[in-house]
Amino acid sequence: MASTAMRFSATSTGAEAFPRRNSLAGFLTVSARSSAKSRLRFIGRSANLSFIRRRSSFSVKCVSGSEARKTLHDPVSQQQEATTSLSSLTPDASSIASSIKYHAEFTPLFSPHNFDLPQAFSATAQSVRDALIINWNATYDYYERLNVKQAYYLSMEFLQGRALLNAIGNLELTGAYAEALSKLGYTLENVAYQEPDAALGNGGLGRLASCFLDSLATLNYPAWGYGLRYKYGLFKQRITKEGQEEVAEDWLEMGSPWEIVRNDVSYPIKFYGKVVSGSDGKKHWIGGEDIKAVAHDVPIPGYKTKTTINLRLWSTKAASEDFDLHAFNAGRHTEASEALANAEKICYILYPGDESIEGKILRLKQQYTLCSASLQDIIACFERRSGANVNWEEFPEKVAVQMNDTHPTLCIPELMRILIDVKGLSWKDAWNITQRSVAYTNHTVLPEALEKWSLDLMQKLLPRHIEIIEMIDEELIRTILAEYGTADSDLLENKLKEMRILENVELPEEFADVLVKSKETTDIPSEELQSSEQVEEEEKKDDEENKDDDNDEVEGTIAKKKGTDESSIEDEKEELPVPIPEPPKVRMANLCVVGGHAVNGVAEIHSEIVKDEVFNAFYKLWPEKFQNKTNGVTPRRWIKFCNPLLSKIITEWIGTEDWVLNTEKLADLRKFVENEDLQLQWREAKRSNKVKVAAFIREKTGYFVSPDAMFDIQVKRIHEYKRQLLNILGIVYRYKKMKETSPVERKENFVPRVCIFGGKAFATYVQAKRIVKFITDVGETVNHDPEIGDLLKVIFVPDYNVSVAEMLIPASELSQHISTAGMEASGTSNMKFAMNGCILIGTLDGANVEIREEVGADNFFLFGAEAHEIAGLRKERAEGKFVADPRFEEVKEFVRSGVFGSYNYDELIGSLEGNEGFGRADYFLVGKDFPSYIECQEKVDEAYRDQKVKMDKNVNIEHSRLIQV
Repeated sequence: MASTAMRFSATSTGAEAFPRRNSLAGFLTVSARSSAKSRLRFIGRSANLSFIRRRSSFSVKCVSGSEARKTLHDPVSQQQEATTSLSSLTPDASSIASSIKYHAEFTPLFSPHNFDLPQAFSATAQSVRDALIINWNATYDYYERLNVKQAYYLSMEFLQGRALLNAIGNLELTGAYAEALSKLGYTLENVAYQEPDAALGNGGLGRLASCFLDSLATLNYPAWGYGLRYKYGLFKQRITKEGQEEVAEDWLEMGSPWEIVRNDVSYPIKFYGKVVSGSDGKKHWIGGEDIKAVAHDVPIPGYKTKTTINLRLWSTKAASEDFDLHAFNAGRHTEASEALANAEKICYILYPGDESIEGKILRLKQQYTLCSASLQDIIACFERRSGANVNWEEFPEKVAVQMNDTHPTLCIPELMRILIDVKGLSWKDAWNITQRSVAYTNHTVLPEALEKWSLDLMQKLLPRHIEIIEMIDEELIRTILAEYGTADSDLLENKLKEMRILENVELPEEFADVLVKSKETTDIPSEELQSSEQVEEEEKKDDEENKDDDNDEVEGTIAKKKGTDESSIEDEKEELPVPIPEPPKVRMANLCVVGGHAVNGVAEIHSEIVKDEVFNAFYKLWPEKFQNKTNGVTPRRWIKFCNPLLSKIITEWIGTEDWVLNTEKLADLRKFVENEDLQLQWREAKRSNKVKVAAFIREKTGYFVSPDAMFDIQVKRIHEYKRQLLNILGIVYRYKKMKETSPVERKENFVPRVCIFGGKAFATYVQAKRIVKFITDVGETVNHDPEIGDLLKVIFVPDYNVSVAEMLIPASELSQHISTAGMEASGTSNMKFAMNGCILIGTLDGANVEIREEVGADNFFLFGAEAHEIAGLRKERAEGKFVADPRFEEVKEFVRSGVFGSYNYDELIGSLEGNEGFGRADYFLVGKDFPSYIECQEKVDEAYRDQKVKMDKNVNIEHSRLIQV
């Protein structure tokens, strides 16, 4: 691993990002660039499991420093330096069945009297976990011996999905476990279905983090993930007549068989209190509220390797002495357990609502808990591996901390605090170490997602950290002054305003006079100066003379606006708003850029926007910090395990399963593109997956859908910029046109479609929840319309998660990635759909750009404005120059007619109207892109209809795009 950065890219850490154009066939462009030769072979030193019969030995030649890095990354050196002597025995079905029965009896989470499906899952998972623990211990024994540089990935979300099938697939034990469970009277599929998704994430941010861990393990990189162990997750989504309803997640209700509680690994976390200077000259943070963070480990196995890395999740609790026994016995039960409740609620839910001050405090507590506990753990590991002689200068050579978005920003001041206050380093040394150790991944260009925290709130909760942040801000001011000087006051003022970490905060006293404009007038001739003064005096006099006229005009405007007479004018004038100063804030994204050595965007276009717009001033100052790392996804979970039918076909025709680790081998499919047998197998696999989804939809929603219709899917977090509203309005337009044609014409002109939505709207995001309600109302009307029948169905799948995605994506034929251009950082679901033989319709946004380059423009349904046009289009709208397409106006009126029920959609439709104002003016350009969108959808229909007619000549639409370049 590079000593200066933890670089997640296809060529360095197995992030499996998109390669350059023409490097692959037109699909599966997400690649794990490793081979069997480059994998470390870790095995357990001994095992007392019932299905491991022989002892295995593990030996390495210990190396350190640069030798260790060479050993880890050079396959030849690896083979020479890391050797294994083993006598391995692949466990058979009988021994696995014995292991499962053992866990059912001796480590049960359920009553031993029954062995129903939930019990079978729990015992099976514990059986798998035994093997993972052996590999986990061997992996980290190896890393400890080599004292390697280790990556630490900090994220508020890890959207893992179910673990059982992924784990046994990576261990290459799927067949053996299926046979073992068959001996016990169950199918592997039914047992795996019992596992709840781990409720540790919400969207792409969390799924990306989990894909990274899978890739890091598969490519044998020393790495850990750090997150929080949310008891209730985000929420479980129910769809009712009122739309989305949120209830608490119950994923831990029956316990998790995967996690290993490390009661001996806990760290103190402090809030509030005050900072004092000690006699030793150090700052001491004392008093306040103290809690403990306790580690829960989840093993993450690599594919076809013994490497098993770790996801460490923190739970929070208070010390037992904080329980007030006296108060409890006196009947004051709530008071007695208040400290315990305050500690535990930190890890109750992901992203607690922050409308209230209590919600804001809780969110900040979550972020600090993640950062503080993780850094204390990282430093403890560094010190342990260093032995008696700890050299802090080596810290950046052994530690890489990657902050997944701005949530872990407090890593920067927390690392500084520990190094200075606890370890006794100087500010200069601590700052140098911190900047070299920490890096930042930006995931958004949306202003609301670039976190800002109240300075006052942070000062109360984390007083020492504010002192450190203020000092970092001063360091930045010095850098800006050194770069731009003081000659141009306006330029300097703009740079400080844009770049400072502390927003709306006066300059420190040291810099108080740097923005004072020069009053020297020696360069101005006296007559010009006098003339200027005379002009100013005359203008002032004119202003006074015209004051009454101006007031009349203002007052007349007010009266006209309010419909009042002149007698109320004075009262109205008093009611005019007085500007309120903006409160001081801490800009977390700016702190990330300043405090780290690397900043990366997550798609090519996003990274350019980051440099050109979001952090342009920082880019001009430190261009070397800014990088692109296009996101990636793991082909293990997202093809091999979730789509076994397609995987089997690929392996059969290529002649090897090596494509799972080396996806460039998929180019071998090109030679068979015209083969009718391949085409037939491909179509049959797709239809089988669609039949499965049709049954799932029936189970979850009660609606019947035809597997012979096109499956058109948009599944992702519900947000205005992702434009589910554009999708559903396009469906409304389609439905209206269907109703206006005769039955014969309807059948001839419209391709049957099943339009599937899924995703959660944040609980307090009103407009997003209106969109969910609108989708379900349209579905209620369309799905019960006998004239339409199977020609159109609209489905909203409740409680969308990873497991649902694993079912829907293999069945998809058209996938929608239609965000407003320039607003989607990457979007990794587009990759998953492409990998499974699905055509995309989308804008030039996020990773869509690179997918389109890879598969070719002819194989991507493109529509809509481009990123460089967006600002101009919004300006045009604000100036009242936008003219809506008649078809767009037609759709809005159709919605307002009440055809989809009695719910009042004025606010939703109103957001698409007007030229300015909050919640209006169509900020996300739905109206602008609507005509382009529906015309593009017509092309989709034509292509789908064409492949139906010419099936003997072409692979059907998604598959022709899939394997032809």
